[in-house]
This record gives sequence, C-alpha cells and structure tokens, in this order.
Amino acid sequence: MTMPATQAANQDDYPTRLPQEQWLERKDPTVWGRWSPEAPLTRAETNAFDKNGFIVLNGVFSPAEIAALQHESAGMRSGETKLAPENVITEPGSDEVRTVFRLDEQNALFDRLARDKRIAGRVSFLLGDDVYLHQSRLNYKPGFTGKEFYWHSDFETWHAEDGMPRMRAISASVLLTDNDALNGPLMLMPGSHRTFVACAGETPEDNHKTSLKRQEIGVPSQDSLTKMAQQFGVDYAAGRAGTVILFDCNTLHGSNGNITPFPRSNAFFVYNAWSNRVGAPYAAKAPRPAFLSSRDPQAPLVIESGKLA
Repeated sequence: MTMPATQAANQDDYPTRLPQEQWLERKDPTVWGRWSPEAPLTRAETNAFDKNGFIVLNGVFSPAEIAALQHESAGMRSGETKLAPENVITEPGSDEVRTVFRLDEQNALFDRLARDKRIAGRVSFLLGDDVYLHQSRLNYKPGFTGKEFYWHSDFETWHAEDGMPRMRAISASVLLTDNDALNGPLMLMPGSHRTFVACAGETPEDNHKTSLKRQEIGVPSQDSLTKMAQQFGVDYAAGRAGTVILFDCNTLHGSNGNITPFPRSNAFFVYNAWSNRVGAPYAAKAPRPAFLSSRDPQAPLVIESGKLA
C-alpha cells in the first residue's frame, strides 16, 4: 500500500500514549473546503462545525427511508441476517448486541446510505477531498441495559493504533430511532476539537479486544476531562429518527447508559480524506484489524443521489 505523502517523512505531529498526559494544539484545519453559495452546507452550518466541532442536521432522511433502514437493522440484531462473528460486539456482561461492524459490507441498503450525497457529499465538502470509509458500524443501545461509551477522542485511537496521519476525518451518526436527553444520546464538548489530549500509557497488545466493550487506554484523565468541561461545557446531540450528526474526529464525546425502556440505535460512518489514508500505527506494535480500520481502500466512494426507499 502506498503511504500518504503526509506520513512519508514519518513525522508525528500528535504524539500520544506517553509517560505523562499532555495537551497539544491542533495543527490541522477543521473545515478544509472553501465555502461558496453552491456548497452543500449553509455558511452558518459550516461556521458552526468549524467553531464547535459538530453540527446536527434535522430531517435529512424521510420516515419511509428510516423505516427501511430500521427493518434491515432489526434483521441484523435478531440474527435473521447472518453476520461474521468478528463483526459483532456484545454488551459487557450479556449477549445483547452492542455494535455491528462493516455495516456497508454486510447490507446493500446501508452501503447505499454510506454513499448518499446528503451525508458523504457534505463530509467531502468539509474535508476538501474525496472520501472513503475508514470504519462503519451499527450502534445499538437497548432499553434498560444499554451501557455507556466513555469520553474519548476518536482521532487519538485512529492515530495511535490505526496510523491515521492528520485530523482530516469526520464521523456521521444517522439516527435510526429518536435520540433524546434521556436514552443515552451522543454528548460532546463543543470546541474541544481544537486541543489534542495526548494520553498517558502504552498500548497493550490486541487492545481492541477489550476497548470495544470498555475503553480504558487512550482516554483523557478525569482531571483533563474536568478542565475541558469547565472550559468548553458539555452539550448533547439529539433529534428525531432521520437526523444526521456530523462531528470532527478530535471532538471529545461519549454517552450515558440507557436505563429508559426506549432503545436507541444509530448507523455510524467514519469518512476519511482520500489523501489521509492510514499507514503504520504511531503508538502500537501492529494495526487494528481491518474491520476497525480500512487498511487498503481501492478507490474513493462514489457518491450517489436520490431517495433510499
């Protein structure tokens, strides 16, 4: 695989997994594209993403489209759709499905969703480049038992363990159910994307086997999280099914557990700039498996228009 030009010199602008935690200033833009009236986001939306590190886009997908996606999602969770065992993560302490990986490779409708102009087109504009899927997954948070996702920056893991050179990736969460303040919605610290928390500690071998259920390595200390929250505040991103949340790879985020009777499920796509393809890990002996980090994409995504259903 050809290494990206940004990594050819083996320069690491975001060293992490250090003896002591450090705060580093972000060295990359948040919005790489140049806004114009023809852009797929308004100037206000673009500025909000640049300032806060995320935006919430309401009503992107219709009730009919969401119903079709929910039907496919239910089949995967129930076992009706056969899934490779390595692509399924269960809740800590139970057999309840927590995450299904390689979503685009296992279901044609979700593959089409990943390529949709309403998501991928907007992300491509923000990143100023063609894009490919670094990772895709279906996140379930069942009623009563859905566990929390602890505070973290995705880029810290993608850089340390996958070899992603720059902060030039965006996550898109497509809400397949209503997400509200009570059933464990995505929480974010607006503005935190401008500071990289270089975490303390070494990466254990096969760290992903435990971190997918409970992440302990590569997360900021409670002292850093407290200072970040005091500086930036904590917000949550909620919406009706059909909403799309876009957030920068370095925005600190997490979610509470769900003890309500109302389950939460979201489709999740990580788009990386084509020029930012991964290479050798920066702070791990070996890269994570391909279902967590696309190692050798053949071409950028072909973005498609039109309704899903």
